[in-house]
Parts: sequence; structure tokens; C-alpha cells
Amino acid sequence: MFFILFVLNDMSLCDELLYAWEDAGVKGVTILASTGLGRIRQNLALQEDFPIFPSLTNISDFSENLSRTLFTIVENQETVDQLLKNTEKVVGSLQKPNTGILIVLPAVNVYGLKSSHMEE
Repeated sequence: MFFILFVLNDMSLCDELLYAWEDAGVKGVTILASTGLGRIRQNLALQEDFPIFPSLTNISDFSENLSRTLFTIVENQETVDQLLKNTEKVVGSLQKPNTGILIVLPAVNVYGLKSSHMEE
């Protein structure tokens, strides 16, 4: 099993990306609104009163600039490969700037998730 984390820079692509992941075999995805230090610094350049260490309230004030962080668990390398392929179909090459960041980690133990290999 693998843990997939993807930071999507262009949130307007989120729906299309979710359909692409579903087509790759992903069963479920958790989505969080998120921001990074780069975006905070961009806002600092635009807003002199934006704090260096913002609170959640400060961040939500700039929600139109938030990324989306998606994460899921997939069962095999084939699904990872298809997920990567489908992701790049939607956002473009991940080698280009401002498309997103995809991280794949081995998931040694996963609890609370029904596997298709488990007997019912």
C-alpha cells in the first residue's frame, strides 16, 4: 500500500483531478484547503498588515489563494503509476513550476481502511 499526498496549486482543477484519480482506481480522497510559505510571502508583498505567522483566521481571509492538498491510500504500484499519469493529464508535467507536488510513500500499516483483499 502507498500513501499519496498531492498539493494542487490551481484549485479550479480540483474536480477534474478527482475524476481522473477515480479513473485511476482511487477509492476515496481527503481534501484540505492549504497554503504554503511562498503564498504567505506573496500576500505579505501585497498586504503590509499580514502577519509573518498567520492564524487560521488570517489564512481563511485569503481563501481564494489557497491550494488544495489531497491525500489517499492506494493498494499497488500500478494504481500509483496510473494516478501519476492521470494527474499530469490534468495539471501538466509536474516538472513545470506551479503545477503541484506529488509525494508517494510506502504505507507499512494502515488501520481503519477496508482493503479489497480483505474477506467480507
